[in-house]
Amino acid sequence: MQQSMYMAVPVFAFLFPLLMTPVVLFAGRRSGLLRNALALATASATFLAVVTLYPRIMAGEIIQFTLFEILPQLQISFRVDFLSFSLAALSAFVWLLCTIYSIDYMAREHAGSRYYPVLIFTLGSCQGIFMAGDFFTLFIFFELMSLIAYILVIHEETSQALKAGYKYLIMTIIGGLALFFGIIITFELAGTVSLNGGPLITETSTLAFIAFISYLIGFGMKAGIFPLHVWLPDAHPVAPSPASALLSGIMLKTGAYGLLRVIFHVFSPAVIQSGGWDKIMGVLAVITILLGSAVALTQDDIKRRLAYSSIGQMGYILLGMSILTEKALIGDIFHIFSHAFMKSALFLAAGAIIWKTGKRLVSEMAGIGREMPFTLGCFSIAALAMIGIPPLNGFLSKWTLGLGALEAGMPLYVLVLLVSSLLNALYYLPIIVPAFFGGIENEHQHGFNIQEATPRMVGPIAILAVATLLFGLLPTNIPFELSRLTAVFLMRGGPF
Repeated sequence: MQQSMYMAVPVFAFLFPLLMTPVVLFAGRRSGLLRNALALATASATFLAVVTLYPRIMAGEIIQFTLFEILPQLQISFRVDFLSFSLAALSAFVWLLCTIYSIDYMAREHAGSRYYPVLIFTLGSCQGIFMAGDFFTLFIFFELMSLIAYILVIHEETSQALKAGYKYLIMTIIGGLALFFGIIITFELAGTVSLNGGPLITETSTLAFIAFISYLIGFGMKAGIFPLHVWLPDAHPVAPSPASALLSGIMLKTGAYGLLRVIFHVFSPAVIQSGGWDKIMGVLAVITILLGSAVALTQDDIKRRLAYSSIGQMGYILLGMSILTEKALIGDIFHIFSHAFMKSALFLAAGAIIWKTGKRLVSEMAGIGREMPFTLGCFSIAALAMIGIPPLNGFLSKWTLGLGALEAGMPLYVLVLLVSSLLNALYYLPIIVPAFFGGIENEHQHGFNIQEATPRMVGPIAILAVATLLFGLLPTNIPFELSRLTAVFLMRGGPF
């Protein structure tokens, strides 16, 4: 009976938001207050449901089952292990905070009755991705999430939003086709695409290499990896700020999650290294890190600067995968957590500034830290973490990645991390320093008033900023421990 209850949780986590989508849609036609309450209740229930799995997962159990079979060896199935749980819990937590933030932010925006159903549907799709038990199931939810997120990108319905949405949609279709091609090849070579058991492809071949490249394109597009990143700097700035936070903080991680499953379930570290495919990932990672960081320096629009920063940060995650050591993988997975907290806080803080002042250019923000000290304080914590200032969580993930690179005899990667941290400082400090210490002359002329956003907007920003701080300081660091356990079991092939 208890086992059946735990098996029901993964189904609830994806199905409940999907079923609530039309309910939220129709409620929005009658009452904005009821619509908001239902969206918030859905996000809360999803997060609480996922958290109930924590004791079982920490006990080393794996929850796996087939919902129904479509064709022989092709089914809709679910599986929750350390990696699945970590990403599902992270996404549900950040989604809940962004839903709270949206209530006041979207009150000034149009088409709220369209925004909330899309927000909830995308939550269910992400949960389905992280808890999928095979690549066919993962593909279905991946495509659902990718296509419905298009509506978030074009929500503002400006010419820029529609142009960015068109680019996003084209890249999504290309990525989906590549992913589907990789799955077909895997099924042909292995006779199954299940995540249960050992690696599906155990030796290199031309067909196996084509499958690897297909997966790299399909998941790399969503992760914003060079040269598939072209949609990201246009899509993130035009979306509503809570949607930008989710696009960067969570949805990019679906691509990283898919690549981790490819490396450790479709192939294996041994196969990846024997084919030299880790070198391909390493080169792409270095280019992604340096390109994203360098171009971010040139951006005056704050959300566009954050979008390019996300490209660089996803390069860190690909770099950790390419090193293929246990230490590097710990840092890699922990950086998924860290980036979700840091970048979500940054996008939400940027949204609060735009919402309150109408300013979105970095060159206009001198002195704004004295008008919105709490918001800019949280922004500063997250930005310093992105730079890698100790003891914040961004430092801890970069430190562990660097140790993994040295352990693998790759000191060049450590140099790349250091150069990237310098570039991070060069594009974040010009926001922070003038925000608090600039614009003194205007303050004397026009007076000075604290003008923070509403508590429902500032609260989620503060929670994410505190998480960024505490998950670098606390001796009992749950995300880091989950990262360690996940890395150990992935590298050692152990019980998942």
